[in-house]
Amino acid sequence: MFSCLNVGSGAVTPLLRALATASIALTVAGCDREPAAKTLAESVGVPREVRIARAKKAIAARTVSATGTLAADEEIVLGAKVPGRLGEINVDLGSRVRRGQVVARIDPSDYSLRVEQAEAALEQARVRLGLSPGGNDDRVVPEETGIVRQAAAVLKDAKLTHERMVELSKRDLIARAELDEAIAQLTVAEARYQDALEEVRQRQAILAQRRFELEIARQQLKDTAIASPIEAAVRQRHASLGEYLAAGSPVVTLIRMDPLRLRLAVPEREAGFVRVGQQVRLTVAGDPGEYGGRVVRLSPAIAEENRTLLIEAEVPNPRFLLRPGSFAKAEIVVELGEEVVTVPDDALVTFAGIEKVLTVADGKAVERRVRTGRRLAEGVEITEGVEAGEAVIVKPGNLVAGQ
Repeated sequence: MFSCLNVGSGAVTPLLRALATASIALTVAGCDREPAAKTLAESVGVPREVRIARAKKAIAARTVSATGTLAADEEIVLGAKVPGRLGEINVDLGSRVRRGQVVARIDPSDYSLRVEQAEAALEQARVRLGLSPGGNDDRVVPEETGIVRQAAAVLKDAKLTHERMVELSKRDLIARAELDEAIAQLTVAEARYQDALEEVRQRQAILAQRRFELEIARQQLKDTAIASPIEAAVRQRHASLGEYLAAGSPVVTLIRMDPLRLRLAVPEREAGFVRVGQQVRLTVAGDPGEYGGRVVRLSPAIAEENRTLLIEAEVPNPRFLLRPGSFAKAEIVVELGEEVVTVPDDALVTFAGIEKVLTVADGKAVERRVRTGRRLAEGVEITEGVEAGEAVIVKPGNLVAGQ
């Protein structure tokens, strides 16, 4: 039980001081010694050791950043050119195919028979013109064919008979009727000769038709093999073995994987710096590698809905590491050799969307708000807030301005 002490004002101050000292001693003894020591050190202004680095000048390319999508340069739907049952399919989803490689085949049995039929019809047409059945030379002289030579002989005989009858008629040795008969026979012989020539020409036309029919039959037989016109990969398979396909039915969808087409939307304010032929550096999600390409096409107009310019870049992809449809972040190199200021990556502090660094002035930390640019090999580009040569604190941790 405490009782009140009636003491003078001179005695109160020493008493309060003694009580305060005892209270602080008990508090320090009951707590962890290290935090207490740190707190006391900070309270009396003990300096912290920090590591500093100098903001440096670096030579870097000026770039325009944009995002976009990779797309296949070509996408082809291979279909059946002739109808028939699918007798062979050699690829599936993801298969790589070479240019000219047969990916599927229609059953060729019916088309082989059509070729044999066309060959027989061609041989028959050649024989009717007096040519050998198996030759390839279809040239014919009509006057040398049997049908024309026969008609020519009849015409010659009719001419001789007509000439004799004319001479006999002049001498009044024959009747007028015999002369008229000779004239009629000559007319008939001339007509038959012309008819023979026309028959030969018609047979020549039939021979040419049979030749074309054979070529068509052979082409249809060749078209039973469905081959890839490009080096590509199978994106989708549409048909199954044994399925009957009409002409034009899709069999597989192929996409060209090398090169790929990168479509980028460049902000209007930076579109004026982009030119055909400029280099492009890009990265895709899930792949740590960086890939290169070049600008090959520019849209002639700015898109009104988002105020961007659509450009296309060509990206080599010989090992098929990149995939069409991937989201890509890209930088277009619009100028080489630009001088910039950089600081180390771990000197940058970001809080609530504000970027800053801590510099040193008179032994104290000084906060500087900065505006950053690109991430370079030398560090982070500083476009505003720090000049080259200034000291910045690396890994400031919980260091605050004024400490």
